[in-house]
Amino acid sequence: MDSQAKPTLNANPPKRSRKMVGSVIAVAVMAALGGLAWYLTHQPAGAGGAASAQGAGGPGPGGPGGPGGPGGGGRRAPATTVGVATAEKADIPVTLEALGTVTAAATTTVRPQVSGILQTVLFKEGQMVKAGQVLAQIDPRQFEMSLMQATGNRQRDEAQLENAKLTLNRYRTLLGQDSIARQDVDTQAALVKQLEGTVMTDKAAEGTARLNLGYTKVIAPISGRVGLRAVDIGNLVGSSDTNGIATITQLSPIDVEFSIPQDSVPEVAQRVNDGASLPALALDRTRTNTLDSGKFYALDNQIDTQTGTVKAKARFANAKFGLFPSQFVNVRLELRTIKDAVMVPVTALRHGTNGDFVYVLKEDKTVTVRAVKRGASAVDKVQIAEGLKLGEQVITEGADRLKEGAKVTLPGQGAGKGGKDGKDAASSPNGEHHRRNKEGAAKQ
Repeated sequence: MDSQAKPTLNANPPKRSRKMVGSVIAVAVMAALGGLAWYLTHQPAGAGGAASAQGAGGPGPGGPGGPGGPGGGGRRAPATTVGVATAEKADIPVTLEALGTVTAAATTTVRPQVSGILQTVLFKEGQMVKAGQVLAQIDPRQFEMSLMQATGNRQRDEAQLENAKLTLNRYRTLLGQDSIARQDVDTQAALVKQLEGTVMTDKAAEGTARLNLGYTKVIAPISGRVGLRAVDIGNLVGSSDTNGIATITQLSPIDVEFSIPQDSVPEVAQRVNDGASLPALALDRTRTNTLDSGKFYALDNQIDTQTGTVKAKARFANAKFGLFPSQFVNVRLELRTIKDAVMVPVTALRHGTNGDFVYVLKEDKTVTVRAVKRGASAVDKVQIAEGLKLGEQVITEGADRLKEGAKVTLPGQGAGKGGKDGKDAASSPNGEHHRRNKEGAAKQ
């Protein structure tokens, strides 16, 4: 029984050994795969091509004596294709842009000045009217009667005054003959003055009656566009009506109110005090279409402490009625014009920790970093106040991959020519590939 148990006890160790060996092999394979993956992902660009072309430790770019060897600095990367632009001279306007609200130069609510029945409406809703035009007619009959009454009172009192003056003249004649007492003369003179005051009051009452009769015709006080009618024919209207008969809004000329930052107020005020006429444009919300052109009109006298701005107003002729009251527009106010400014595209200006700079293209197709000072800006161009000369070329596209002394290629140009010029055609990717093929063929 013991002899049968021993083979059973000795059978397990070989199986355990085989399992352990398999585990070790699996771990080794995984480690090798991991090392290979790390090598492939961390291998420098171009190392594989250089090794295949030159061999390990050869005299080529990857060998000890070449650029890729110790102290060689690595093989130069292919030249970057960039876009360039030339610094140009231009006159650039210095403008101030703000969001504005169109406001009518004058708005009035047409109300009757006397109370009465609205008899006739002589305008159409939305019609353009002129100052002095009759818009409505109120029943004038009661006012005609009042005028007749006032006229009758005046004529009566004028007749009494005339009679009193004649009596006074007779009394003065009798006084000269010492045939009447002076008291009677003085009393008659006082009566004449009293009747003169009465006639004057009658004339005022007559004028008021005539004026009220004229008020039965409702007149447009200003020129402009009349709005919707607020009352219909047959209604009793008066001067206390809130809505009146209609509202007239003056559309030509028309104003645009906008806000100016407090930092720009001194320059605007100086230009206005110098008598300069500042052109203004009213643009739509996309800033592409010009609705109308006008001039700066007025500046408010205090700064809003909550916004740090000052209200201003520009006036526009609005001959085509492109501006409408309460409309939001973009205002572009031209303050001055900079003559012969050095301009480059906005994309050429870069921003770094030390300030603004540009990449300037040199004659050998390399770039250099140039610190510049930014000036005024237009829609797509910016002024370089300092650091750049007229006619120099700057990089506008592809500058993210550049650094000081980097080699660049311009669009539509070849990689260059070799030989005496010192320009190696191998600087382009196609030239490098051709060089590698030639070196591999020579080795074989």
